[in-house]
Amino acid sequence: MAKPFSLIVCTYMRPEPLMKLLMSVKTQTLYPDEILIIDGSTNNETKQALKENNFENLKYFKVEAHHRGLTKQRNYGIKNVSDDSEIVCFLDDDTVLEKHYFENLIGTYDKKKDALGVGGYIINEVKWEKADIQSNPKKFYFDGWMRDEPFRFRLRKKLGLLPNVAPGFSPLFSHARSIGFLPPTGKIYDAELLMGGVSSFKKDVFKTHLFSTFFEGYGLYEDADFSIRVAKTGPLFVNTSAQLSHFHEGSGRPNQYKYGKMVVRNGYHIWRTKVTKPSFKVKLKWHAITLLLILIRFSNVFTTAQKKEAFTETLGRTVGWFRVLVA
Repeated sequence: MAKPFSLIVCTYMRPEPLMKLLMSVKTQTLYPDEILIIDGSTNNETKQALKENNFENLKYFKVEAHHRGLTKQRNYGIKNVSDDSEIVCFLDDDTVLEKHYFENLIGTYDKKKDALGVGGYIINEVKWEKADIQSNPKKFYFDGWMRDEPFRFRLRKKLGLLPNVAPGFSPLFSHARSIGFLPPTGKIYDAELLMGGVSSFKKDVFKTHLFSTFFEGYGLYEDADFSIRVAKTGPLFVNTSAQLSHFHEGSGRPNQYKYGKMVVRNGYHIWRTKVTKPSFKVKLKWHAITLLLILIRFSNVFTTAQKKEAFTETLGRTVGWFRVLVA
């Protein structure tokens, strides 16, 4: 019998994507025992859309400004989860679930009794193919599958700066391969970095851990910070058969300059959460990769049509880097 579980969806000014998500929840083979919508919107469009549709077990919370922002809204939802729930799931408001998402996700806790958290698997962002041989330097190979290797990783390989751990784990110098580098095998993989918008955790985890309010507003990398802290106390997993799509709705995101600063500032925070006392060699690698990524982003000013976005993000990354250098 499935464990009772709650779903928390934090949303901000996205009524249409939220409705698409909830429609996919409605068709699940395993339905949440409660759905908590934590709305930080500055208008009532989301509230009105929910009134016009009927979703079983749904509870709506409109939060004030002091509770607005991804990490604050998640913590607000956690505090309002039913006492009967054993697992708390999180979904971004711009995702759409495959029919068996919750059945496979929640079922992982029966297969992995010691799991503190289980992540789902996004299927629409990366094209994977089965691979018998590893012969193309422009491909990344893992567990009998291959995908395109991003330019930044190919360059890092030439400079001896590739991650030395499996996807979903952070090396001592950070700058990891994300869950997107795990193939769609249907297997369950060990992990350390769960994606917050497609994650779940045992409710007992929240007795000692909450999402950090260091990550304000948009909350970039807040999921890495949380899952790294939890992983220090027990195992986390990703179930690649718990599948969904992520559509990266543009509304509610910061401008490119702010985003660039967050990439470096928040990335630095994640690194030091994982490694509190890095060696000189580890520090050198972190800064070398950070500088390399800044230069790659700057090159996009000349190689892409989004020249202004590339330049302003580069500027933000550079300012963020100088700030951590003098911190």
